[in-house]
Amino acid sequence: MDKLTAEDIFYTMALGRRFEYAAKEHYMTGEISGFLHLDIGQEALSVAAMKAFDHGDVFTTYREHIMAIARGIEPKAVMAELFGKKTGVSEGRGGSMHLFDPSHFFYGGDAIVGGHLPNAVGCAYARKFQKSEHGVLAVFGDGATNGGAFFESLNIASAWKLPILFLCENNRYAIGTEITRVAPFLEQAKKAEPYMPTKEVDGNDAPAVYEAVKEAQDYIQKGHGPIFIEAFTYRWEGHSMSDPGTYRSQEEMEIWKRKDPIERMKKLLKERYIMSDAQIEALEKKADAAVEEAVQFAAQSPEPEVDELFDYVFAEEVRHG
Repeated sequence: MDKLTAEDIFYTMALGRRFEYAAKEHYMTGEISGFLHLDIGQEALSVAAMKAFDHGDVFTTYREHIMAIARGIEPKAVMAELFGKKTGVSEGRGGSMHLFDPSHFFYGGDAIVGGHLPNAVGCAYARKFQKSEHGVLAVFGDGATNGGAFFESLNIASAWKLPILFLCENNRYAIGTEITRVAPFLEQAKKAEPYMPTKEVDGNDAPAVYEAVKEAQDYIQKGHGPIFIEAFTYRWEGHSMSDPGTYRSQEEMEIWKRKDPIERMKKLLKERYIMSDAQIEALEKKADAAVEEAVQFAAQSPEPEVDELFDYVFAEEVRHG
C-alpha cells in the first residue's frame, strides 16, 4: 500500500467514525427516524474493502453508511438520506437501510439479512454473461451465514464459477446472539470451504483487509470463480439504536476498544509513512469539516413532495368481472 492510499484510507475511516457519531446525535434529537445501524469500530473493514475493490458492483447490508462514503458517494447525500430529505442518495425514500447509487455501482444496503446475496450472485452471472471485466463484491455479517440464501448463493456461484467475492464481516454477534450459540464454530469461512477458496483476515487491520480484497478481486477477474474472505472485527455500538447491547460484558468491550482500527492506522502512518502529528491532525480536522457540512446540508434540504409519494411504486391493475 502506498502512502497516498494509506492516507486516503485513514481520512475516510476518521470521516466515517465522525459521520456515525453525528448520525447517532441527530437520531437522538429526532431529526433521523426509522432504523439506524452504526458501523463504529468496524471502519477498517468497511473502508479498506471499498478502496481495494475499486471497480465492479457492490451489494451490502443495512450497516452501510461508511461503505457508501468510501465508495465515493458524497457524505452530504448520505446524511440527507438519513434525514429523509429529497437531496438524499435515494431521494429520501430509503433512509439509513437503503442507500443505493447505480452511478457508483453501489446496490446496498439491503434490509433483509442475507437477502442481497442471491441478487449479488445474479449480478455476477450477468457480468460473466456480458464478458465484463468487472466482478461483484457481496458484504454480509456472520449471522447471514446461517440462512438458506447464503448456502444457495455459494452453491450457484461455485457451480457456475461466477466472478464474486463473498466478504463476511464477523463481529461475533447477530443482533444479540453470540455466533457460537447458533453455529458450531466461530470461523464462518469453514462453511464456504467445500465450495471455493477461503481466507481469514484481521478486520481491524486496514492494510491487511486492503491487500486481501485486492488479491481476491484479481482472482475473480481472471475467471477463477468465486472466493470467500472472512474478516474478524467488532462493533462498538448495539445492533441498532434500539439495542443497548447488554448481552456483552464491559471487559469484552474494553478488549476490542484497545484494538481500535483508527488508532492502529494512525500509528502506521507515523511509523511507516513518517507522517507528523500535525499532518494527521489536519486530516482529522478535514473530516470534522466534511461531517459538519453534511449535517448542515441535510438539515437545510427540502422534504420530498407529497405528490411524489407513489413515484417509483409499481403495481399491476386488477380487473374485476
